[in-house]
Amino acid sequence: MTVKPDWLRVKAPQWERVGNVKGILQDLALNTVCEEASCPNIGECFNAGTATFLIMGPACTRACPYCDIDFEKKPQALDPTEPLRLGEAVRRLGLNHVVITSVNRDDLPDGGASQFVRCIEETRKLSPNTTIEVLIPDMCGNWDALAIILSAAPEVINHNTETIPRLYRRVRPQGDYQRSLELLQRTRELAPWAYTKSGIMVGLGETDEEVRQVMADLRAVDCDILTIGQYLQPTQKHLGVKDFVTPEQFDQWQQAGAAMGFLQVVSSPLTRSSYHAEEVRRLMAEYPRPRPQPQAI
Repeated sequence: MTVKPDWLRVKAPQWERVGNVKGILQDLALNTVCEEASCPNIGECFNAGTATFLIMGPACTRACPYCDIDFEKKPQALDPTEPLRLGEAVRRLGLNHVVITSVNRDDLPDGGASQFVRCIEETRKLSPNTTIEVLIPDMCGNWDALAIILSAAPEVINHNTETIPRLYRRVRPQGDYQRSLELLQRTRELAPWAYTKSGIMVGLGETDEEVRQVMADLRAVDCDILTIGQYLQPTQKHLGVKDFVTPEQFDQWQQAGAAMGFLQVVSSPLTRSSYHAEEVRRLMAEYPRPRPQPQAI
């Protein structure tokens, strides 16, 4: 693999705290994207007592060549106890903000929307003061499934565009750039109270102009929060890194995003979609949006 530059070196985690979080996750038999996707920030986040929960996995029905999550054509049936176990983990960890994401479950009629809702409901029962962010797949364009998730009124709806349109066929062959933008646009229309969020990874051969065009496209659908981070090759079997983007370039994108009107732009080499996600609570206080009561499904 290509040697990483100094700015991508991560401090060694305090394993006592990491072990405590891992212990809770193992006790409750839960998956995290932190572990499954080999996130470089696992030490920092686990040290802070936070985690992004990965539901309906650990295997995915898509085989994106950049992603370290396992591919499975015939994934397991949904576990009806998973939402309760997730809610209990949030309670034990004492999280102020939790991110719930999932593998793609294209095998399910609703793409797993109902399981998202159950996880949200159980989290609220056991930890009512925790704000909830869901990082959702594109639901294969099933907008009824999107409406099901929105019916539970999570505070933040996150859906990643991942890369620039030119690279979609190679990087995200089962995804669709316009479909991802439409999901964010429909979320804004159906749930104007929600904070919408998206993220892209760089270092796969995109240009500065192409990144800025994605940023402009996201603002055109009124996306509130943007994350930009460096792609890192998980194994030799995955897509290679074309270039390591400098911290200065990430700073320029952050400044450009602020000028475009994003409420928040988190842009750095080690940024990932859920990195410092708890900071959204500050945005919610600064830009309040009354949230409706969740609806029964």
